[in-house]
Amino acid sequence: MLVDEALTRFTAYQQARNFSALTVAAYSADLERFLSFCAAEEGLSRAELETEQLTVPVVRYYTRVLAGAGLSKRSIARHAAAIRSFCKFLCREGILTLSPAQKLLTPKRDMSLPRFLYREHTEKLLTAPDGDAAGRRDRVLLELLYGSGLRVSELVALNVTDADLEGMILRVKGKGRKQRIVPLTAPAARALGDYLATRGRPEEKALLLNRRGGRLSDRSVRRDLARLAAAAGLGQHVHPHMLRHTFATDLLDGGADLRSVQELLGHKRLSSTQIYTHLSREKIRAVYMAAHPRAQIAAPEEQEK
Repeated sequence: MLVDEALTRFTAYQQARNFSALTVAAYSADLERFLSFCAAEEGLSRAELETEQLTVPVVRYYTRVLAGAGLSKRSIARHAAAIRSFCKFLCREGILTLSPAQKLLTPKRDMSLPRFLYREHTEKLLTAPDGDAAGRRDRVLLELLYGSGLRVSELVALNVTDADLEGMILRVKGKGRKQRIVPLTAPAARALGDYLATRGRPEEKALLLNRRGGRLSDRSVRRDLARLAAAAGLGQHVHPHMLRHTFATDLLDGGADLRSVQELLGHKRLSSTQIYTHLSREKIRAVYMAAHPRAQIAAPEEQEK
């Protein structure tokens, strides 16, 4: 089978399995690059390359080429995951007998702790919106990203009917269109009630609207959040996922158990949530100083005072 036909079938399979549009696009881009590389190695055009020409040596060589091109370990791992998934699909469909990527080794990704906001910075950000119509929407945006821990894609996909102000809950569609229920904080419910009462356009089903009255986009949220962070004087770049990180960190700092945080975040695997157990250095030191017997002994410089 020609690889272009196989790629079309693989993309259709992902869409049928409710993969997010971003995931499908990322896999397609990575596989387009990989298949073009394979064709060049065989001295063929992409239109001539067949699935049988995807071999173990060329797959392994490709990851070495990516490393030589200066791609990060995270990027190489993402490319490798796309190739593995594609080859696994070809085997499942009977197009290939053995996967050329079955034993593909990729570098371990460097562990990077999520960046989050400290409490005083969060408070400054939450008070940044003005009292006008745009400010009322911005307040909802902040309260839902931080108070309910939403992904930006989940935020902009919300419809008016997804919010139950009386029950203080949101019905959220997460990855794979999996629905979950998340709580609305009292400030979020108040902000949302004020916004809906004054925004107009009752016929529009989208919850958050842009200035033209249409559904708010991911890009607009990122731009508005950067503007609000600057207005709050935070002196750092703040992106939507940072508020989600802050949501999880503050819950764990407050004593929430990991399983509950996993459910609230909509993580499929607990390992995705465990990265938030880092807690802040101040929190760890405060717990240590209050609990460990040796921590109660004064430091030499304090003894001399």
